[in-house]
Amino acid sequence: MSVSHYENFPVASFLLPARLRRPVESIYAFARAADDIADEGDASPETRQQRLDAYRAQLDRIARAESPDGALFASLQQTIFQHHLPLTPFYDLLSAFRQDTHTPRYTTYDALLDYCRRSANPIGLLMLSLYSAATAENIRMSDAICTALQLVNFWQDVAVDREKNRVYIPQEDMARFGVTDEMIAKAVSNAAWRQLMQFQTDRTRQLMLSGAPLSRRLPGRIGWELRLVVQGGLCILRRLEHIEFDMFRKRPTLRYRDWLGMAWRSVVRYPANG
Repeated sequence: MSVSHYENFPVASFLLPARLRRPVESIYAFARAADDIADEGDASPETRQQRLDAYRAQLDRIARAESPDGALFASLQQTIFQHHLPLTPFYDLLSAFRQDTHTPRYTTYDALLDYCRRSANPIGLLMLSLYSAATAENIRMSDAICTALQLVNFWQDVAVDREKNRVYIPQEDMARFGVTDEMIAKAVSNAAWRQLMQFQTDRTRQLMLSGAPLSRRLPGRIGWELRLVVQGGLCILRRLEHIEFDMFRKRPTLRYRDWLGMAWRSVVRYPANG
């Protein structure tokens, strides 16, 4: 799963084995804190980059088996050493968050996927590593799910991101459907916008479903956790379609009845067709 303020997707939930809750929390704490450096407050891009560079320096200390500064990194170091986690995913996360400080637009879909590869996929890889399940095929499906979840977050948060002068919809797709930055700034929800967002939703749904079988390959609670996460993403896509992609006026969120439906889909008809 991706980490950017995802109240719709469970992290370290009751479905996780008790032995892994603290490691997952330490990973999430690192990612969330670094993400907040890139996103929150009024700091300049240069200040944000310096703070992220300081995080990278702490990772370097962990890589050298030196004691890092602060409780956050001490906990992270313990998790990394105890569970033999790779360091590359943590560096990738910092790379993506640093990119957020200077890249407000993405020209192509491939460029956006590269960002997701570093901002979202590392979390899935780390989870697989915690479960000793990081095989090549599992990683491929995990990457599909994590990238899809990141894209779902982008589509539901178009208005929120625009307030930060960010547009994650690929510029090539906007040009294809005749949508401009100015239209997004003015919250124009016309036929062109709906066609553009239906295209993004369909593509994201197919990506999610391509990774969904992973939950059947993973045993026990992690499989249930993953099924709920996938169903959460698919549910948000359905809600976007229901409101005809007018997320400018109503950001879709998961409600109690949605969680019940997700649980039913996870048991009875998983993977669903979205």
